[in-house]
Amino acid sequence: MTYKACLFDLDGVLVDTAIYHFQAWKNLGTKFGYALTEEQNEQLKGVSRVESLNRILAWANYSATEEEKSTWLIEKNENYLDLISNMNPSEILPGVLDFLHQIKQAGYKIALGSASKNAEIILSKTGLIEWFDLIIDGNKVTKSKPDPEVFLKGASGLGFLPTECIVFEDAQAGVEAAKAGNMHAIGIGDAEMLRQADKVIPNFVGIQASELLQF
Repeated sequence: MTYKACLFDLDGVLVDTAIYHFQAWKNLGTKFGYALTEEQNEQLKGVSRVESLNRILAWANYSATEEEKSTWLIEKNENYLDLISNMNPSEILPGVLDFLHQIKQAGYKIALGSASKNAEIILSKTGLIEWFDLIIDGNKVTKSKPDPEVFLKGASGLGFLPTECIVFEDAQAGVEAAKAGNMHAIGIGDAEMLRQADKVIPNFVGIQASELLQF
């Protein structure tokens, strides 16, 4: 199989903004007396803001009005934006820049497929935006992972079939989305957590694209 494009999730794959999401959700939890745990925060990876809030409210056994939810979603995002406003290139995860350089040199098209509505801000702050031919983020999709919409739009936007694309994901929901979209999925992180991926690597450090992308 000849692959022509690489589609990347953002958080936990290229940069780690999980700590900022965690802090922002924890801050919001004080509104209804709930302390989000790190384990629960792991379950919010790759999940939309609305769905994340719904999960937190369910864990807290708190019934919020739609008005409260709308207000809190805005507050959470404003808090998160404040937290990420000082991000810089030093926050790019180890090995990422070298890997992007390798695949760009090899002729692959590169797209982002992220649930984040702040993806362009983060890419700009870290200097990663120049690497991407296409950005599909939470502002351009209506369905959350594990629905494959974000990756299917990425493939279509680049002009390739899903089967010609490789997805890099650190979340189970993201791997499921890639497979549902009939794409090859490479997991980044814990192999036990990402068992549905076609291959799992701990991170991009020392990874040779020529070896990883041969199937």
